[in-house]
Amino acid sequence: MDEDISRKRKVQRYEEFVDKRLKPDLVKAIAERDKVFHKQKMFLDLKKNIENLENNGITNLRSMVNLGSEVYMQAEVPDTRHIFVDIGLGFHVEFTWSEALQFISVREARLARQIEEYTQLIANIKIKAQIKLVCEGIRELLQIRAE
Repeated sequence: MDEDISRKRKVQRYEEFVDKRLKPDLVKAIAERDKVFHKQKMFLDLKKNIENLENNGITNLRSMVNLGSEVYMQAEVPDTRHIFVDIGLGFHVEFTWSEALQFISVREARLARQIEEYTQLIANIKIKAQIKLVCEGIRELLQIRAE
């Protein structure tokens, strides 16, 4: 009887560890990787837009700009050869097309490394393996065969 109570307490501690520590870590790592994917997509879009401007020789353009809350205003860009790029922390730097493409190339490499690190964290031994280890411990305590 005491052994059953002890076993149930151990199982409960394992389950709490999985639910309160390991699963939130996994969810957080996935969310952080998704943020990096979003940044990567933004830079890829910017790169394509710059290349389109360059290839088509477009030096001025008219566009609709979102002012916020889905309120738009028509804008005219008299010289597209110099653009402002968000470099992080709320700072923007004026670049020529070639400077912007160089910056994007460096940033893409950094983002790719970050994505790889998060992917390793998610898929690797670190989080999922700990969850599997705890689940195996629970099975062992409950004397259930592994599937």
